[in-house]
Amino acid sequence: MQLSRAAAASVVVLCISLFLLPSTSDAHNITRILAKFPEFSTFNHYLTVTQLAPEINRRETITVCAVDNAGMADLLSKHLTLGALKNVLSLHVLLDYFDAKKLHEITDGTALAATMFQATGSATGSSGFVNITDLKGGKVGFSPEDNGGVVSATFVKTVQAIPYNISVIQISTILPSPEAEAPAPGPSQMNLTALMSAHGCKVFAETLLANPAEQTFEDNIESGLTIFCPGDDAMKGFMPKYKNLSAAGKQSLLEYHGIPIYQSLSGLRSSNGLTNTLATDGANKYDFTVQNDGTDVTIKTKIATAKIINTLIDVQPLAIYELNKVLLPKELFSALAPTPSPAPAPAPTPEADAESPKPSTKHKSPPAPAAPSDSPADAPDGDVADQTADGNGAFRFNGGRFGAVILSLWFLFLHL
Repeated sequence: MQLSRAAAASVVVLCISLFLLPSTSDAHNITRILAKFPEFSTFNHYLTVTQLAPEINRRETITVCAVDNAGMADLLSKHLTLGALKNVLSLHVLLDYFDAKKLHEITDGTALAATMFQATGSATGSSGFVNITDLKGGKVGFSPEDNGGVVSATFVKTVQAIPYNISVIQISTILPSPEAEAPAPGPSQMNLTALMSAHGCKVFAETLLANPAEQTFEDNIESGLTIFCPGDDAMKGFMPKYKNLSAAGKQSLLEYHGIPIYQSLSGLRSSNGLTNTLATDGANKYDFTVQNDGTDVTIKTKIATAKIINTLIDVQPLAIYELNKVLLPKELFSALAPTPSPAPAPAPTPEADAESPKPSTKHKSPPAPAAPSDSPADAPDGDVADQTADGNGAFRFNGGRFGAVILSLWFLFLHL
C-alpha cells in the first residue's frame, strides 16, 4: 500500500514539473532581456525600430552581440539609412549559440559564424559572416569577413544566456562592414524574381516570370507589397495542378500569393484576420486568413494551411516570406474543400417515443435556406485570441488544466 502511494505521489510531482516547464516557442524575448540593462537601451531601441527584434525572438540557437550606448553613438553618427542600419545590426546576430565557455573553447582557435545579415539575402558573397578568434591572454576577437580579417571588436561579458537557445553577449564596438553600411537599394531597384530564386523559391520565381502576374507584383512594390513565396519542394509537387489551370486561373493563383501592403513579421502576428490579396477583384474574393500560433505565422485558406518558414527580405516597403505549402484558393480548388460533417440527429425525447399526435392543420414556415457554399466558415469564438503569443515571450501557464490533472491524481492517490 505504501509503495503504491509513493508511486502515485511521484506521478503527481512529475506532472507538476512538466506543467512548469517553459514552452520552447516562447523561450526568449530580446527586448525584455536588454531592458534590464540601461547601458544597452539604444541598441535595444534600434532592434525594435528596424524590426529585428521579432525576427530574433522567432529564431532558436542564436547569439546577439550587443554594444553599449557609446558604441551605438559611433554608429548613429554615420547617419545611415534605416535599411543600412538594419543590415549592420543584423551582422551582430549570429546564427549559432556562443556563450563565454564556448567562445574560449573554439576548435583550432577560430570559427566562422553566419549572421542574420547573411540570411536576409542582402549580403553578397561571404560578407554576411563573422570570424571569431580565441586570442592570447583570454580575449576573444570578432571580425567581419569583408573587413580584411582585421579584429575590430572583442568579447566583454555575458549579458544573459539560455542554453542552447539564445546567448546575449557584449562586444566592445560595432562590427564595421562596408557591405552592410552601403545604402539599401530602393524598392524599384530590387529584382523580385532574382531575389526569390537565390533563396529557395526558384520554381515560383520562374513561374511568375512567365506570367502577367509578375507585372502586378512589380506595380505594387512602391506602395507596399508582401509576397508569400512557396519553397521549391512545395512548388514542384504542385506544378501538375498548376498546369491544368486556365490562363486566368494561373494568373489569379500567383497573385493570390501577394498582398498590396507591406507587413513585417511582427505586423502579421498582430493583425490576425481575413486579408485581401492581389487577386481579389469584386465578386472574386480570393482572400485568406492570417493567424499566429505562438511565434509561428500561418496562412489559412479554405483548402489548406501554410506556415511561414523563412524571411527572404523585410525592408519597407517590401517583405517576402517563404511558405512550406502553396496557397490554394477555394475559387480555383473548390473540389478540394473539406465537406462539413452533418450534424448528429438529436436524441429522441420521451414525448417522441409516445404516440404522435395527429398532424396540425396550421401552416408551418419553411426551413431557413442553407448558407451559400462559398460563405466563409465562422471561426470558433476566441480562436485568434487563444493563439496569440504573449508579447513578452514568457511561457504561459494553463491553470485550469493543471488543477484538473492534479485533483484527479490526488483522488487516485487517496484511493490506493
